[in-house]
Amino acid sequence: MSKSLSPFTKQQLLPQEETLEIFKRKGELYIGIPKETAHQEKRVCLTPDAVSAIVSNGHKVLLESGAGNGANFSDKDYSEAGAEITKDTEKVFSCPMILKVEPPSLEQIKLINPQTILISALQIKTQNKLYFEALAAKRITALAFEYIREEDGAYPAVRSLSEIAGTASILIASELISNNKDGNGIMFGNISGVPPVEVVIIGAGTVGEFAARSAIGLGANVKIFDNSISKLRRIQTNLGRTLFTSTVQPKNLSKALKRCDVVIGAVRGVNRSPIVVSEAMVQSMKKGAVIIDVSIDMGGCFETSEVTSHRTPTFVKNGVIHYCVPNIPAKYSRTASVSISNIFTPYLLKIAEDGGIENSLRFDRGLKNGLYFYHGILTSKPVAEWFNLKYTDINLLIF
Repeated sequence: MSKSLSPFTKQQLLPQEETLEIFKRKGELYIGIPKETAHQEKRVCLTPDAVSAIVSNGHKVLLESGAGNGANFSDKDYSEAGAEITKDTEKVFSCPMILKVEPPSLEQIKLINPQTILISALQIKTQNKLYFEALAAKRITALAFEYIREEDGAYPAVRSLSEIAGTASILIASELISNNKDGNGIMFGNISGVPPVEVVIIGAGTVGEFAARSAIGLGANVKIFDNSISKLRRIQTNLGRTLFTSTVQPKNLSKALKRCDVVIGAVRGVNRSPIVVSEAMVQSMKKGAVIIDVSIDMGGCFETSEVTSHRTPTFVKNGVIHYCVPNIPAKYSRTASVSISNIFTPYLLKIAEDGGIENSLRFDRGLKNGLYFYHGILTSKPVAEWFNLKYTDINLLIF
C-alpha cells in the first residue's frame, strides 16, 4: 500500500507543548562582552548576578578577561556566575550579539562578524560618517541604549545615569568646598548655629531633581531655576516639599549666584546646551564657590566651562572652582554598572523569549525606538539628519 501524503509537516502535527519548546530554542542568545578600551571608561554592561540570570535561562555569555575589573567585578565572579572567560578579543567580537557601554571603535568594528547584533551607547555627538559606513558594510543591526524608551515615554538608561550624575554632583561639590586645595573650608550638613550651604540648581530635570534631593538631605538651602513651570511643579511634588523655584530670569539668577556656595548646571538642549550663565555672572560669584557643569557633554551651560577629565577634574577661573567632567557616572563605576545591567537584563531575556530581536522589534515600540541600524540599513531619522545620510523608516522593513 502506498504511503498516504499528508498536507501537514511532521512539525505541524506535534503537540502544542513541543511546538512551544521549538519556538523557545530559536531564542538562544550568545552574548559577547568585550573589555572597554575608551579613555576612563570603567563600567561594564552586565554584573555577575545579571550573567547568572541570563545563563540560567539557557543562554551563553562570553566575557573578555578583565572586562569587569574597573567596576570591581573579577573574572572569578563572572566564571562562577556561568560566563565563559577568554583573553581572545577577536573571539568576543565574533559573538552573534555584542554588549558594550561605549560604541565600538572603527578597529573593533573590523573584528565584528557580518549580521551581528550590537547593543551599546551611540553617543551621536562623538561619531562621524565613517562609523555608520563601517556598520553598513557589515550589515549590522545596532541599538543605542540611550534611545530605548519605556511605555511611559521615559528613557530608562538616560534616567538612571542622570540619577547618578545628579547625586554625584552634590557629593563632588561637598568635597570641593571643603579645605580641598582651593575650597573655602565649608561643610554640607545643617550644623546648629551655622548658616547652611547655599545651592543653586539650573535645570529641573532628573539630574536637577536628584541633585536637589541630595543637597536637601545634607541640610543645604536649595534654589532651582528652569523655564518649564511644569518641571518646577513636578520637582516640588517629587521632593514632597516647597522649594525656592524660579524661571531663568537674569536678575533673579544673578542675585542667587552672588550668594551661593555651589551651582549645578543641568540644562539640556536639542543639539547643545544653551549658555545660561555668562562670564560676568561667574565673576560676581564668591571666591572659592564651586560650579559643577553636568551639561558639559552637550557643550556646557556656563560661558566659562571647559572640558576636564577624571584625572584633572577641576580648574579655577575668576576665583571660582569649575568641575566639568563629561562622564560623571564613570567615577562611580560599580553603581553605574549595576544600573546599566538592570536595564539590559530584562530586555535581553525578553528578546530571547520573543524568539529573537526581529519579533521583539515588531512588538516593542520602545526597543524599536533604540534601533538605528537594521541589517546595515540606517533607520534613525535623527542620525540621518545629523550626518546628512539617507535612512529608511523601520516600519517599512519590519511588518
